[in-house]
Amino acid sequence: MDISLVIPLFNEAESLPELTAWIEQVMKAHNYSYEILFINDGSTDGSWQVIESLQKKNPQIKGVKFRRNYGKSPALYTGFQRVQGDVVITMDADLQDSPDEIPELYRMITEEGYDLVSGWKKKRYDPLSKTIPTKIYNATARKVSGIYLHDFNCGLKAYRNEVVKNIEVYGDMHRYIPYLAKNAGYTKIGEKVVRHQARKYGKTKFGLDRFINGYLDLMTLWFFSRFGVKPMHFFGLLGSFMFALGFIAVIIVGTTKLYNMYSGNPYRLITDSPYFYLSLTAMILGTQLFLAGFIGELISRNAQDRNHYQIEKEI
Repeated sequence: MDISLVIPLFNEAESLPELTAWIEQVMKAHNYSYEILFINDGSTDGSWQVIESLQKKNPQIKGVKFRRNYGKSPALYTGFQRVQGDVVITMDADLQDSPDEIPELYRMITEEGYDLVSGWKKKRYDPLSKTIPTKIYNATARKVSGIYLHDFNCGLKAYRNEVVKNIEVYGDMHRYIPYLAKNAGYTKIGEKVVRHQARKYGKTKFGLDRFINGYLDLMTLWFFSRFGVKPMHFFGLLGSFMFALGFIAVIIVGTTKLYNMYSGNPYRLITDSPYFYLSLTAMILGTQLFLAGFIGELISRNAQDRNHYQIEKEI
């Protein structure tokens, strides 16, 4: 099979027939073998009934229905587990992603050898309240991940089948699939300018809270990619530094008192100095951080996938 399309959706009943007809037209024009996998993420508007009716007309259409709304990442993960096509393409169901982009995305994967190609909606039909935070978010993601993409969160992406079978999309990590792919060893990541269309039906399902959650997820992903299997390298180093800083400060406070005592200068009790308590706090925090790293190492050592490595070839 040439192409698998994974389309998560939540309350998009109005757009599904038009989107499906558009996809079928593109596939027929290029003679692709394909499957369309709709992931119904707990819709309450009759989306599943629409999918069932579409499937009766086209056996290439498949569907998964969640009992409740879990989010886009669980929907993509579920779809990735089921796809069979050589190239996997994800897109949103709201008609803002154009199926006309599919042939070029497919070509970039199969002919240019990309592991992943991400869409870039260079010209967007979104309000400034959405576009400005998006620019800041993407700039931060580029800096942290080291992947130069203009639009990390674009729903229109293409992957080699092997990529989606070897990454785990969870929580809200769909925003950082290129980063997940890079951490799994798939480093040939490209970008394609794609057309962004104004929403035709319904309303957006995303609020401003996604930007806050996005930054938190980015920091989580950065930490796991750097210290996920060696937490002591982070907590141990930071804890040792904090403890050493507090210990040196205590020595300075005590030495200062002894010097003033033997020099006949006025002095006060060590416990009267605020620096003494700041030093103790630093030592306690340092000890706790060190122990956190130690506990993290114990957890990492007992993880089932601690020796799971991405092997590209073997002869």
